[in-house]
Amino acid sequence: MNYRQLLSLPAAVLIFQLPLIAQQAGRPANTTSSHSLEIVAALNDRPGDVAVSREGRVFATIHPLGSKKMQLVEIIDGKPAAYPSAAFQKDGRKASDSTFDAMLGLIFDHHNRLWVTDMGLELGYTRLWCFDITANKVLHRITLPATIAPAGAFAQDVAIDEKNGWAYLADISQPGIIALNLETGQARRFGAHPSLQAEDRDMVIDDKVIHFGGKPARVAIDPITLSADRETLYFGAMNGATWYRVPAKLFREGQDDQVIAAAITAAGPKPFSDGAATDAEGNHYFTDLQAHAITKLGTDGVLRTVLQDRQRLLWPDNVYLAPGGWIYVSANQLNTTPAFTGAADTGKPPYYLYRFNK
Repeated sequence: MNYRQLLSLPAAVLIFQLPLIAQQAGRPANTTSSHSLEIVAALNDRPGDVAVSREGRVFATIHPLGSKKMQLVEIIDGKPAAYPSAAFQKDGRKASDSTFDAMLGLIFDHHNRLWVTDMGLELGYTRLWCFDITANKVLHRITLPATIAPAGAFAQDVAIDEKNGWAYLADISQPGIIALNLETGQARRFGAHPSLQAEDRDMVIDDKVIHFGGKPARVAIDPITLSADRETLYFGAMNGATWYRVPAKLFREGQDDQVIAAAITAAGPKPFSDGAATDAEGNHYFTDLQAHAITKLGTDGVLRTVLQDRQRLLWPDNVYLAPGGWIYVSANQLNTTPAFTGAADTGKPPYYLYRFNK
């Protein structure tokens, strides 16, 4: 099965009544910005996620719809270098267990360890990698059980709880949250809940309805984050106007789906977004796909535009909060790929990693 077929797997659609607060999503209270984007790197291949270490080292995944040569890179002097080495990259070869396959989600934990999701689109199984970036070596490579993440799973985003030893992955192909015990390797899936589903609303970018898999995009759970104390899990659909929360301890305690479902509440409004980040104060930052912007859901419950750039934020894929008040953004024109256009790739490289200071 090729990338287009995998990416066109239908996400379940469930129409449900949204809380009143969500009606304001996509219409932030403040659309002015004094921030300016700085170019971190200009890439020939589409970046997926970007993440920045405690020391300011910049890493990025190469989106599975991009190059089949490199999957994980470090940006050095503005250029991508294979990380941790060329030996781990697929480099156009058949996927293997010792090399990367389809890397996407990327995040540092509080111990400065780099975690990366590998969706295994060719291999047929999902892995979670962890790197010691000081020694540039693999610390963990965890394969998720096929019963939890079967072939065709698209577990693209991840949140890491290094405090309690858990990881939470968002799967858009069979909308659900995968909770993984990092010590035992045991995992469970939570699904079949309205909060995980795409809303039946069109995504419109530059006055054009965006299609995905040959029909108007309806992309389910995508961004997922944790609070700074690791006690609250936040998530929402790409095609969704509500940001949800649930106590993370319910997953750690092994509570059943009914208990978890009953504890899910709306945290506030969000734009249609491919990425999100939560800061130590409880503010949430989103990529706003329709407005070419970065928005912020403050602790006051109001959604505001932080930065908008219609010429450069062309499909802002993810947003990352880095040391020194910097916010990093990957912009990869993902809606110009064949999975969205249904035809040729109309993207125009270079694709960019940007940053601005909040």
